[in-house]
Amino acid sequence: MRIAIVSGTVFGTAEEVAWRASELLAEAGLNVEYRQHWQLPELQEYDPEALLFVTSTTGMGELPEKLQPLVNTLEEQLPDWAGRPAGIIGLGDAGYGDNFCLSVDALEELYEELGLVMLQDSLRLDASETVTHVEDAVPWINEFTALLQAWHG
Repeated sequence: MRIAIVSGTVFGTAEEVAWRASELLAEAGLNVEYRQHWQLPELQEYDPEALLFVTSTTGMGELPEKLQPLVNTLEEQLPDWAGRPAGIIGLGDAGYGDNFCLSVDALEELYEELGLVMLQDSLRLDASETVTHVEDAVPWINEFTALLQAWHG
């Protein structure tokens, strides 16, 4: 199963989580391609059978600047990925109140438009509660891995 991992980061933490996810998924025998700056043509050429977005939240709940162009292009072109499994790991700070992990909400809406199937609830890591984002993401990643393996049969 080909899995594309896309990350959007401001200070590098989402990238660290994405790298760990790619390691764990690969160790489980899945074919993983992780890039920080996917362009839609590259992503379509890879033709992922599953998607995982790992993103931080910036400003007033926005996606990171470097991730926004891909998301905009996906919203405009809506590639035919209906029915493919997917997941989202989001990083934010609950100290920002209603803006906490709004980037995850934006990606969940995009996934719905694309017809992607969320295998489990999105993971929302809170910087006000933890400084070990990578370690805290591992149980979610392990569950995601098991769900992908079951999906793929």
